Amino acid sequence: MHYAFDEDQDTYAHEVRKFAVKTLAPHYQSDDKAAEFRRQLALDMAAMGLTGLRIPEEYGGQEATAVIAGIAAEEVGREDFNAGYLIINTALISDIIVRNATDEQKAAWLPGIASGETIPCICITEPGHGTDAASLELKATPSADATGWTLHGEKTSITLGMASDRAVVLARTGGPGARGVSAFWVDLHHPSVSRSAFDDLGSRAIGRASLHFDGTPVSRADLIGEEGAGFVSVMQGFDYSRAIIGLLCIGAAQASLDEAIQWARDREAFGAPIGTFQGVSFPLAEAATYLKGARHVCFEALWRKDTDQEHSAEAAMAKFWAPKLAADVIHQCLLTIGHIGYSSEHKVGQRLRDVIGLEIGDGTAQVSKLVISRNLLGRKYAP
Repeated sequence: MHYAFDEDQDTYAHEVRKFAVKTLAPHYQSDDKAAEFRRQLALDMAAMGLTGLRIPEEYGGQEATAVIAGIAAEEVGREDFNAGYLIINTALISDIIVRNATDEQKAAWLPGIASGETIPCICITEPGHGTDAASLELKATPSADATGWTLHGEKTSITLGMASDRAVVLARTGGPGARGVSAFWVDLHHPSVSRSAFDDLGSRAIGRASLHFDGTPVSRADLIGEEGAGFVSVMQGFDYSRAIIGLLCIGAAQASLDEAIQWARDREAFGAPIGTFQGVSFPLAEAATYLKGARHVCFEALWRKDTDQEHSAEAAMAKFWAPKLAADVIHQCLLTIGHIGYSSEHKVGQRLRDVIGLEIGDGTAQVSKLVISRNLLGRKYAP
């Protein structure tokens, strides 16, 4: 068994960290205060190859492994958690397109994602359907000339919804259940699409939004894969992206832990560094231990993806454990740093607000545990 990155992976992690420190970190807090997504962020990340990680080289991407995408997410998460959403979205959506689209569609869609000119999002959640996504109601009505459909309905809680140019939209083209759902690549600048932003606790820079489709036209050229196969093709991608999410959260937690450790060295009380007191040092030791364990789970899921092995359970473990752990660790780091950490001038409070969002988004802990329990017990013996 080998528990270390190889030389190329180590070098890549180092380069991404340098980029994140220089280019991303200076905007982390100001973007949150502005509560607005900067288009330049996508271009900067594209120049570093971070928006084309899972895109084949022939379409302008890096054709990177899943492990490399995980490394990128963790390093970016250390410096600008919200910039990591671009890695999550572009990697997940690119993966869906690469697996299901035609060659003509790939050539038309993927280069813009890789270059940062097209910011994509994925539209699944609806006001009445979040976890039970197979019951979605947004309707794709066949057009009169049978050349396509029009979309009618609302999607909500859409990450990068205010900023995105295109979206993978799941819509009902057939009967009830998953087999009645198709996936479309939709132009969000069409006048029939309207958007409304959320005023969120954290991750304010990503522009979470509701999107309303009032007769939005889509053609057969916009259909991703086969009609009625959209739900399955899209959901398969989440097994991979959930481990990326875990590493993004771990990056933010590790940055906070590093700051708390330095604080425990520098701050003195009763004539000694506060790290000499067990009440301070032991929680930090526990945090380091748990983060190391969660990191291994995330990278095992990605390694399994790269080696074509089943990884649903490991991805689910990463998704429910890492965001919760990150919130717990960052909270403890804030307490360790004390009143300075409670100020909005310090990044630790913003990281805490931000990671909480991924305890909800892209699958709740309850759903992840359901996946794990079915893997452990077998479908017949599990909930």
